[in-house]
This record gives sequence, C-alpha cells and structure tokens, in this order.
Amino acid sequence: MSITWKVGIAALGLLAATGYAIAQMGPGDGPMQDHCQMMQKMMRQHMPGMGDHGMMHSGQPRMPGQDAFGAIQEIVRILEADENTDWSKVNISALREHLIDMNEVTLKAVANERKLDNGLEIAVIGEGRTLEGIKRMVPAHARELGKIGWSATVEDLPSGVKLIVTSNDAQQVVKIKALGFMGIMVQGAHHQLHHLAMAKGEFGLH
Repeated sequence: MSITWKVGIAALGLLAATGYAIAQMGPGDGPMQDHCQMMQKMMRQHMPGMGDHGMMHSGQPRMPGQDAFGAIQEIVRILEADENTDWSKVNISALREHLIDMNEVTLKAVANERKLDNGLEIAVIGEGRTLEGIKRMVPAHARELGKIGWSATVEDLPSGVKLIVTSNDAQQVVKIKALGFMGIMVQGAHHQLHHLAMAKGEFGLH
C-alpha cells in the first residue's frame, strides 16, 4: 500500500473519529464540540480530495489537461467572479493568441547566446508563427526588465531580434549569464496581471 493511500486512510479514520465524538456530545459539551468541528474543517482544507463527508474524490480529475487551456480557464473564472467585469470589452481570443506566442517562443525559438563582460547578448530567431511571437514578446519584455534594474535593448534581425541585457552590478551580471534567454524572459511578476488585463480588453496583443 502506498504512503499516499496510508495517509488518506489515516485521515479518514481521524475524520470519522471526530465525527463520532461530535455525535456523542451533549448540550453541555459546546466548547469541545466546536473544537472537533474546527479540526474537521482544517483537515478538509488541507486535503483537497476530501469531500464534506470525508470521502476521497479520486475519481474526479482536477488538471485541465493542457497548460494554455488551464490558464484561460483560470482567467475566465476570475472574470466571472468579478461583478465589475465589462463583458463587452472582454477579449479571450487576444489572450489565446498571446499564449500561442508564449508557446512558440518558449519551445521553438532558437536562442544563440554570447556572453559579454557586463551581461548577455542573445540572437533569438525563428520562422513563421515563431518569428511573429518573437517580434511581439521579446521587445515588450525588454521594457519590463528595466523595472528590476537591468538594462535591456532590442535590435531587429532578418529572422528575429537581438536582445542585449546588461548590468553594472557584478553579481547581477553573473545571474544574467546563468539565467540565459528563458530565465531572463520569466523575470518579473507582470505576466499573470498582463494576461488578466489582456483578457479584459485593456490593451492589445503583444
């Protein structure tokens, strides 16, 4: 029997025990009853597979099956939960196109890196849909890198762009070289907010 199932069985036993204890308590056992009910609630919160009756819902899948699908699903749920969402401006198609760009640049772009004394020079190249994604994503991200104290410039190439990222801080230079192209592309915390704003129709695809 695996450790996961052993933990699940133990949790079920503990939930059942606390449930039995609550059932046996009389009117004068209010504080203890409250404590047991709180324990049950905490266990359910920390074991998402547990239902209201302590059952393991192992037959109900949780993963969306595809990353872009899951990202769009998350954004749609946020929009649905916000009573101020202006559905006349929502543009999920723009978000989908951006996620396609992300997939193309992450998995298909070729990044030829050259180390500089103060940073990194990267020729990011591709064809077709990959090239389109490069042209949109890399210049936009270069503007964000300035917010974390790095200097980033982009030059056009026939089949892509040249991204140059530098710093005056020796420790940051080491970090830039270690991160490489994709490590640099994931820097900053703007991506998720960018996706939400795009879905809201607050700015176009880039």
